[in-house]
Amino acid sequence: MKKAEQTSNIREKLAQLKADYVSRLPSDLSEIESLAKQLVNGNPQEKLFLQLHAKLHKITGSAGTFGLNQLSEKTRPLEQKIKTWLNEPLEKPNGKKLNEFCSQVLELKNTLNEIKQQKTILTYTQTNPSLEKSYNIWIIDNDDLLAEELSHQIESFGYQTKIFDDLKNVNTAIKTASPDLIITGIIFEKNNKSIIDITQLIPKLKNIDIPLIFMSASDDFNTRINAARLGAEGFFIKPLDVPSLVNRIVQIFERKISPAQKVLIVDDDQHLAEHYKLVFLAAGINAEILENSRDIIHKVSTFRPELILMDLYMPDYTGPDLAGVLRQYDNWASLPIVFLSSETDLDKQISAMKHGADDFLTKPISNAQLVAAIKGRIERSRQLEAQITRDSLTGLLKHSSIKDAAESEVNRASRNKTPVSIAMLDLDHFKNVNDKYGHATGDVVICAVAMLLRQRLRQYDIIGRYGGEEYVVVLPGCDAMLTIKIMEDIRKYFSEIKFRHENEIFSCSISIGVAANNDFPGYNGSEILIVADNALYAAKEAGRNRVVNAKKLPSKG
Repeated sequence: MKKAEQTSNIREKLAQLKADYVSRLPSDLSEIESLAKQLVNGNPQEKLFLQLHAKLHKITGSAGTFGLNQLSEKTRPLEQKIKTWLNEPLEKPNGKKLNEFCSQVLELKNTLNEIKQQKTILTYTQTNPSLEKSYNIWIIDNDDLLAEELSHQIESFGYQTKIFDDLKNVNTAIKTASPDLIITGIIFEKNNKSIIDITQLIPKLKNIDIPLIFMSASDDFNTRINAARLGAEGFFIKPLDVPSLVNRIVQIFERKISPAQKVLIVDDDQHLAEHYKLVFLAAGINAEILENSRDIIHKVSTFRPELILMDLYMPDYTGPDLAGVLRQYDNWASLPIVFLSSETDLDKQISAMKHGADDFLTKPISNAQLVAAIKGRIERSRQLEAQITRDSLTGLLKHSSIKDAAESEVNRASRNKTPVSIAMLDLDHFKNVNDKYGHATGDVVICAVAMLLRQRLRQYDIIGRYGGEEYVVVLPGCDAMLTIKIMEDIRKYFSEIKFRHENEIFSCSISIGVAANNDFPGYNGSEILIVADNALYAAKEAGRNRVVNAKKLPSKG
């Protein structure tokens, strides 16, 4: 009951937050005007510059998040001017520059009056979220309204949040509770005490392995350096792109539960190979040893390693020989290969790397160094693969990648004589959403489908964005009956999601077509995709917002 009440009040809270923010803006802008006039009428003082910068900085970050993008765009260059005057004495402004600055400040109220009806950042709320794990996210920011707004937006994507306005409270809370992720908007700039406090806090966070995401209205090098030194796993500029922020959060959580890294060891010294295997297993890396060099293609095809650790010199074939063979196959052209050898001649190491290797490690090597080197390279490889194969907005597989995955899973199911189903989903009347509410709203709706699919499906189900508002899901081990039940659940929950644009609340629906391999024997992945697409079309024709089984469709002759 408490959760239901909380959900029902979200819309009111969001509206009230925006109203409170807008109501206080005239007063904030009046203070900025007063400070600017003091600069013009008297001698410019560093204290006035600092006060102006703090107030402009705050509005630059918060205005856009509440939907007042024009105001944020107007204050950002003013903030940057003040920053330049503070940090570069030779740029000290003369009377003309100060008058121009003051005139631009006086225009801010006019800008506010023009955009009072500006839409807020859009969000959606789930009426019945059902997550396998409800992740807890802490938000640290000294702008209360901005933190509240961000909290509601993140909760709309199915997460729990807690807000802190200073680091002392975080230090107290972290003694008895542990968040899954922290988002902080604490400013990291010269003369700001916050950087000292949070630097002292970081060791505690590192000890319990909590990811950190930073947000700032400043996109300068020093701010990013400070965030990097504090272990940032994400850095976002205010006003925030919430779908992109949530996508990064999803990536971080998915990495925590991602499958173990896989390494294939190729070394003629069996004892040493076994040692490496045990070291990797102890570090949580799945490792196997290639027994016969001639079987390398078969082993790579079946084990599918993410990296090959290969000796340079072996009795029958050298490391470069085997690397050269692997590079002849398109599937393995980018598979990371690391040579591990006692060869210390630099010219020979370089020569070996020219034959298809990505790195060269020298024996002997400590266990810790070996594990760190291999883990780091596989993680970079996974990130690169994600950049290539995944959609930037939703984080789902791109069109070509989901088609390849469907083909692969149908082939695998055919070999193993197991069921696999493909579902195609499409948003109903999505053009109307873009036309009426704008593409920013459309992006939120598109992300909502992606998030719901991630939440409702198993970790090993495969999800892709097939087109603009069309999705493909591949469900190994599921026949049509089970897939329809799963898709009906997803269709129902999506229809209950409430989207918000200004003061209007609206819902969307999806149509779904399902096709299973055992209903269409002999069909390959591409053909089953076409059948599922036909079922999706039938769902649209039948009135939308429904699931149609391809098997039930009339024969087309």
